[in-house]
Amino acid sequence: MSQSKITRSSINRFFNRMPLHLAVIGLMLIWLIPTIGLLVTSLRPVQSINTNGWWMVMAAPPGMESYNQYCGECHGPDGSKIETADLSDPAVIEQYPRSIQLLGMLRQEIDGQPHMGDLELPSAQEAADIAAQLKKMAGGEVTPRLTLNNYIDALVGYRGTNNYVDDCEAGAQAAGMNCNISDLLNPRGMGRAFINSLIVTIPATILPILFAAFAGYAFAWLDFKGRYWLFAILVGLQVIPLQMTLVPISRLYAQLGLNGTFWGVWLFHTGFGMPYSIYLMRNFLGTLPRDLFESAYLDGASHWTAFYKLAIPLAMPAIAALAIFQFLWVWNDLLVALVFLGGKHPVMTYQISNMVSSLGAGWHLLTAAAFLSMLLPMIVFFAFQRYFVRGMLAGAVKG
Repeated sequence: MSQSKITRSSINRFFNRMPLHLAVIGLMLIWLIPTIGLLVTSLRPVQSINTNGWWMVMAAPPGMESYNQYCGECHGPDGSKIETADLSDPAVIEQYPRSIQLLGMLRQEIDGQPHMGDLELPSAQEAADIAAQLKKMAGGEVTPRLTLNNYIDALVGYRGTNNYVDDCEAGAQAAGMNCNISDLLNPRGMGRAFINSLIVTIPATILPILFAAFAGYAFAWLDFKGRYWLFAILVGLQVIPLQMTLVPISRLYAQLGLNGTFWGVWLFHTGFGMPYSIYLMRNFLGTLPRDLFESAYLDGASHWTAFYKLAIPLAMPAIAALAIFQFLWVWNDLLVALVFLGGKHPVMTYQISNMVSSLGAGWHLLTAAAFLSMLLPMIVFFAFQRYFVRGMLAGAVKG
């Protein structure tokens, strides 16, 4: 084959695959851009969040832009170009603490000429930005581009007007906090909610897998009367809406004293996770070689021996996929935790809504709280994503 034919074939193959590549890139951007925006916003101080969007994180502060536009040419980049009006002198800047005083000074004439010359006066917002920039140039507090204060405030459940770190460093009692490691267990914080979410999710993931492994083996390799009807019923139970059972089960839990307990949530998630778990495990175990199990039975192995020495090791891809599905489902659940746990043992999905007060204060903590909530599921997904495809195929194979 000539070099020109090889080149032509490579070019054709590249353009044939281009729609697929563009679709993959588009899906990646749709998923990554909001996630990156959430992460960047969670790391920005509240002053910056209120000023501009997360994509402006590396841009110059609005105050610097306004200062350079209206004042930079005469006063210089650091404000010290004119000795009689040194804008880096705190004594000078103290005369203009707010935009209204600054605008009043800019309206005055200097030597019979307008202060701003041919330039128009800045708007009220621009004047406020310039006033804030002048305070920074005069040695005032500089707002950092990135900070971890949002995460700290969300973890400890801080509800003050400043932030947890600054209040504790100033010696103040930060909104009822102890200013030590015990604040991480504050019932209003995401730290305590993280522990509650783990307490809910881990057993609610292990129990369905444990029962489904036994049931899947029984449906796949034990011959008993009515197993196909029972399996059909289990498959049909997957279509029952979860919301239909909340009221009757809540009334039952009230009689048994399970409302507001972790046991109630574990049993509920186990019950609703069983139909799909058994369906997946049975179909996966049913595809294993029959000769392998028959040989084990001929060698004297019992069903229990065949189960834990053959079926479980061979079914690890399906078990891992099922664990991921169930973990993500329970971790991201709000409805069940809200109904059966509420504020007694708040989980992360419930606690996020409590970051904002009834008057809207503290809304900037939502980004940090949301990212804390999605951090562990993201780690689980990226660590075990190869099992997702195997899990979906295991549930679709005819057995």
